[in-house]
Parts: sequence; structure tokens; C-alpha cells
Amino acid sequence: MSLHPVVERVTARIAERSRKTRGAYLDKIDRARTDGPARRNLGCGNLAHGFAAAGGDKPSLKTGAGGNIGIVTAYNDMLPAHQPMEHYPTLIRMAARNAGGSAQVAGGVPAMCDGVTQGRIGMELSLFSRDTIALATAVALSHDMFDAVLMLGVCDKIVPGLLIGALSFGHLPTIFVPAGPMPSGLPNKEKAAVRQRYADGKATREELLDAESASYHGAGTCTFYGTANSNQMLMEAMGLHLPGTAFVNPNTPLRDALTVASAEQALRITALGNDYRPIGRTVDEKAIVNAMVGLAATGGSTNHALHLVAIAHAAGLTIDWTDLDELSQATPLLARVYPNGSADVNDFHRAGGLGFVLRELIDAGLMHGDLLCVHGGDLRRQTQAPALDGTRLVWRDAPLQSRDTGIVRPVAEPFDREGGLRCVDGNLGRAIVKISAVAPEHRAIAAPARVFESQDALLAAFKAGELNPREGFQGDFVAVMLGQGPRANGMPELHKLTPTLGVLQDRGQRVALLTDGRMSGASGKVLAAIHVTPEAACGGAIAKLRDGDMILIDAEAGAMHADVDPAEWAARAPRPLDLRDNRVGVGRELFGLMRTQVGSAEEGACSLFVNEDAGA
Repeated sequence: MSLHPVVERVTARIAERSRKTRGAYLDKIDRARTDGPARRNLGCGNLAHGFAAAGGDKPSLKTGAGGNIGIVTAYNDMLPAHQPMEHYPTLIRMAARNAGGSAQVAGGVPAMCDGVTQGRIGMELSLFSRDTIALATAVALSHDMFDAVLMLGVCDKIVPGLLIGALSFGHLPTIFVPAGPMPSGLPNKEKAAVRQRYADGKATREELLDAESASYHGAGTCTFYGTANSNQMLMEAMGLHLPGTAFVNPNTPLRDALTVASAEQALRITALGNDYRPIGRTVDEKAIVNAMVGLAATGGSTNHALHLVAIAHAAGLTIDWTDLDELSQATPLLARVYPNGSADVNDFHRAGGLGFVLRELIDAGLMHGDLLCVHGGDLRRQTQAPALDGTRLVWRDAPLQSRDTGIVRPVAEPFDREGGLRCVDGNLGRAIVKISAVAPEHRAIAAPARVFESQDALLAAFKAGELNPREGFQGDFVAVMLGQGPRANGMPELHKLTPTLGVLQDRGQRVALLTDGRMSGASGKVLAAIHVTPEAACGGAIAKLRDGDMILIDAEAGAMHADVDPAEWAARAPRPLDLRDNRVGVGRELFGLMRTQVGSAEEGACSLFVNEDAGA
């Protein structure tokens, strides 16, 4: 199947735009490749430190025989998605020894939970945790002891951070090893309904906690299709997982077999053998385009409009929201998983899952099949699903037809003719909208602005009845949330607003959100133009908005506009922001340098590449 013309055009544009920086990046990783095991280049004192505590692996590490896997782990036992990884290093070391190599935990990275910090001050550290994870990954791999890497991580900022860090060591083959989703609990739609009733004063805290506990009830990733599970889709679409690894439940024989197989495969693709697959060569412009297409086709998380830009940058590639928008418009929506539908990721997996979706996209010319995937083949192998034949791990083709067309559909019969994300722009700047989660009748709005500088201010106005229809105010409005960008306060997610805005919309009011902040990967239902750039803290036009200004947001037309007299708009000064309360407390004082150096949302909201050529 020939490539879709939009996929071909966008891929060529990225390659040409990135020709110089990608070339510099590839030259860097080629120079970093070593002849023989990496640790042979260490001095005797250096090497002795490196294997001093290695026990039975010490002879192998000392003589240089066999490859050595570096494990970078995001394990902690507070995050349900990462708790199952506690025993992974033991499995990996055993598998490596049996394959004639060795493995060592190179380092750990922080792994915060957005579910715990949502709506709290700690959320202001969330996006910057991605860059912190990338830095910690670089520290872990800086010892020159390793010939391949296994990355143990799942959730929101963790996988992007691990990947950015890994790309700085792009000469090393790297496989991502997730833990899988928790078994299904209370359906996400029912949980959301209780949240909304609580926001409306119709449910008690005890009822809300019972619903949340029935939804988030065990080990594994949260089952909605938010950022964490979108991460797993991206790893499959970019060829960085063993096939079908994403949505196998934790603490099962199949999950453990995949972890063992990942270790064995990592040793096969080192520079010591004949099938060298460095991550810097796998993650090229084709892999990045596949990631954007996969995001669009599955209605994935808006957070990846930031993360993919930063990941591409780390590989010497430059992408922007126009690339994402064009690909999304050319990509049909093939999945309905909450918040874009009622199914969870376990339902999605049983219906055919990523194997079915990837095959459909490859066959339609919407994805590049010729990636240097970590499993030793091209992307076509990623369409297979793992299974156990007795104790033997095998892969079987994904079903030829969807097992539930209410969840997964073929390209010929999509849920929508275009994908999940759109870019909107106009005199307010540029923003991202998750169009797949919003009903068609709510995808456009023309209404007056109500300007707020915090989530609590909007919630207080709601509780006081100020957002209800009354004389002189019919109830339609665009909630403008200022000072939520990366420079202002680290760009926290504003998911705390979702139940309240949902209540107003269900009452018949037309409402929307316009902000330079983020929403959760589970955002949906209410129209939200987010990641507005330039942000208010940088004098962006969003800071010019005043209560009563008429605002148009039309996600399908790609428009975002303040209907203010042009002369008045040009003369109006941006609203000053008081950000003193966002500078200290809960560790925020330690992240001042990141706030100062961070790039814009469309630049990936990244603080790691200041004054440097991408990937050079």
C-alpha cells in the first residue's frame, strides 16, 4: 500500500525542516557507539566500582563477555501502575544470565501521580517532572556500563521523560517495558457521573470516595484512555515495545513472560551482535509521524501535543501543531475508549486493540511500516498479540475484524472521518482541542468571556451561583483561565474544572474553556481550547481578554478569535499576573530555573534544550 499523500507530505516536510539538526544528532550517536562491550573502555578503578556489588554477575562484567542491560526504573509502590514493577529487575537479571549477559539497575527516576495531585499545588510540578525524569535517566546511563537499556515506566510524564533521556544515549538499543492496566472496576462513565453529582451538591464525599475507590481499585494503569495509556499506544506505534505489550494486565504469567522476553531481545539487538537497533535510529521522522497518526486515530491524550514535540526535539527533529493538525484531519477515528466513549482499555484490548488499529492504519498507508523496531522486524509485527502456549510465549495475528464495532472500527467504517486532535488559531494565538471527546453540537461556541486566574476562583463563582442564568446573562460563557502556562506556574492540569463545567453544560448552558494551561488526558465532553500560546505570562493575547469580550471557538473550522474592535484590541495592554503564590511551597522553589527557561507549549514546554541545537 502506498503512503497516504498527507502522511508522505508531512513526513518529507519534517525531514527537510530537520535535515541539519537530525544529521548532527545521528553523527553524535554514531560517535558514541563503542567496539565491544561499553565497559571495556572504563579504567580499572571505574570498572571495579561498576561491578563491586554484582555478585554472580561479577565474572561476566569483569571479563566483558556478553551484553549488560541497564535498567532504568520508575518503580514505587504508591502509583498503582508502577507497583507491579517491584519484581521486574529480578526477572530481568535472571533472563539476562540465561541468555549469556547481565543486567543492573542503573538508576531510578521519580514518578508522581497526577491522579493524586490533580487540583492540588503539587500538580504545578507535574509537567516539570518529565524534564526531571529525563535528567535522572541521563544520570543513570552516564556510567558507560551498558550495551542496552530497559525502561520501566508507564504513566503520564514518565514515559516521555524516559524517552527524552534515552534519546540522549541514542546509540543504545532501548526497549520500553510497561506493567499494563488494572482489571476493570466501576465503569469510568459511572465514576464521572458521581463526580458531577458531587460538584452539583447532589452526592456526599463518602459516595464520591466509594465511587473513586471502586474505579481505582488495584495494581495497574488507570483504565481510561488518558495520557498513561496513550503513552503505551505511542510506544507500539513507534516500535519501542515488544508487539502487543501495552494492555496485558499486571501480575499475570503473560505479563511476566513479556518482561523476560524484553530482556532477552535487548541482548539480541546490541552493537555486539548482527542486528544492532539503536533507539536513535528507531525514533526518526517516520516514527514521530506514526505517533501523531496513532494519537489521532485513537483519540489520545492532548498532553502529547506537548510531549511529542519535546521527544522529537531530543532526536534532532522539529515538529509543530500544524503537522499534528494536518495528520489528524487525514486520519479517521478508529476507537471509542473513555473519555471518547464508554469502553475502557481492557474492553478495547479484547475488541482487537492496538494490533487491529495499527494494521488498519498501515494497510491504509497512514503509517510507516518500515521502522527499525526493537522486536527485530518492522512495524507489521507490531500488529500481533502475545499469548502463552503452555509456558511458551507466542504471537498471533490480531483479529481480521473488530470484535466490537462500538469500540474499534476499520478505516472503511470509522467513527469519524478525522482524528481526535485539532489546532485552532486566530488573534488569541494557537491552541489544541480534543475534538473526539466533544459531541458535534458542542464543538463551536460564540459567547462572552468570564476571566479567572485560578481554578478555585471559578469554582467559588459556581458555588455562589454567579455562573447561573439570570437577568442580563443567559448563561452561555467561555471560561478564560489565565496564568496556567509553563512560565507562569508549570502548566498544571485543570481537570478539577471538568465536573463543574459538565454540570453547567448538562443544564443547557453553552460553555467552553480557554486556557494557557493543560487539561487531563481524560478531558472531554466540554469544549476546551488549551495550551494557548503565547501564554499570558509571556504577554500573550489571552491576557488581553476582559469579562464580556465575545469569543469564538470553532474546533472544526480551526478558529479561535476574540471579537473586539481591532483598534481597541491593539491598544489594550495584557493583564498583569500576580504569580507570587506559585513560587514557593511543595518544592516549587526548586523549579524556578525550569520556569524561567521553559519553552512555549508548541515548543514542547520543555526546559532542557535552551540555546542548544536540537539533539546536537
